[in-house]
Amino acid sequence: MVVVTTNKGKKMSQKTITRADLADAIYEQVGLSRNESSQLVESIIQEMSDTLARGDQLKISSFGSISTREKTERIGRNPKTGEEVPITPRTVLVFRASHVLKNRINNH
Repeated sequence: MVVVTTNKGKKMSQKTITRADLADAIYEQVGLSRNESSQLVESIIQEMSDTLARGDQLKISSFGSISTREKTERIGRNPKTGEEVPITPRTVLVFRASHVLKNRINNH
């Protein structure tokens, strides 16, 4: 298990975790070099992106699943003017958290 910590050793809270943070955690806890850790993070993110771009579902055990969904064209309104504006069709990402993740979040 990789735990991302701040420079002072405290667990991070209310902070955005970056690629560099993930690479540093791998470097410190797994023992890969900084370069190898960074390359590992990049290749994992690339594989996840490629999977979603193909339209496949991404499932990470004890974390959740990410999939794509097609949204059709619809009419929206400009809230300021009330003017009707067409919203073009698009593909969106949908994340569904696993029960393990939900329980972990709710118990902390």
